[in-house]
Amino acid sequence: MSPRLALLVNPAARGGRALRLLEPVVRRLRMGGAEVSVIAGVDAADALERACACVAERPDALVAFGGDGLVHLAVQAVAGTDVPLGIIPAGTGNDIAHGLGVPADPMAAARTVLRMRTRPVDAARAVTGPAGEGPIGEAPAGKSPVGKGAVEELFAGVLCCGFDARVNERANRLTWPSGRARYVRAVLAELRAFRPVPFRVTLDGEEVVERDAVLVAVGNTHSYGGGMRVCPGARPDDGLLDVVVVGAVGVAEFLRVFPGVYRGTHVGHPSVTVRRARHVRLEAPDVPAYADGERLGTGPVTCEVLPGVLQVIA
Repeated sequence: MSPRLALLVNPAARGGRALRLLEPVVRRLRMGGAEVSVIAGVDAADALERACACVAERPDALVAFGGDGLVHLAVQAVAGTDVPLGIIPAGTGNDIAHGLGVPADPMAAARTVLRMRTRPVDAARAVTGPAGEGPIGEAPAGKSPVGKGAVEELFAGVLCCGFDARVNERANRLTWPSGRARYVRAVLAELRAFRPVPFRVTLDGEEVVERDAVLVAVGNTHSYGGGMRVCPGARPDDGLLDVVVVGAVGVAEFLRVFPGVYRGTHVGHPSVTVRRARHVRLEAPDVPAYADGERLGTGPVTCEVLPGVLQVIA
């Protein structure tokens, strides 16, 4: 029986250049026997609404054709359902796809989708704002208000607060260059003004870490920013979140250690600590939180792992 695939598309991926790949990918899927319908919203909210409506009709898979931002959106639609998530990486970074074992080449990823072999993987629920004060409730998947001034959202990759979140904000405003180089440019620009932030990190409601830090990253998968392995030991199927705290270091030391993030060797630095937990609470003054490259809001931030909530074709 031919699989019915809903292909969720981001027309702006890679500055619109990804659309050149859309026709050959759709052709490859159809040659493999799939029935393919294409979904493209006018903006993120419209795309999410269309994706959720599509999932309600129970296709054989919702396939995200784009980068981490589009995968993040697709996760909101499929988490907790029996509709699998397929990924055809066509964005700038594609870190989530890499972390979940999806081939980097779009045509190879299309062949993977056609095999329809799924594996259960975790996601995490994040609450930003005042509702982060207590345990996370059982609100529906996707962004939804959970209290006055608070927002709930799921993420599949890495949530970051501190320096890396500010780098994300700056990188999102840049139109040049693309890929990894854009994040490196944002890092160098942000270093001029950034100062360490006093963080309070609570793990599973018991262990508390209080220290000035450059950044805190909470990882379900290992990388962000186009290959920065900030949480190199994170696994998306172990029921845990990796929490990496980079303590206060000077600019010169940070520049010396920073290249190691592409290999994951930065975790050996004495100022870096790594913990694992099911529930993480981050408190820091006026610090934005980003997850999967998307801005969630400002703290406090509470994260909770949702074991096996996604079925991913990989």
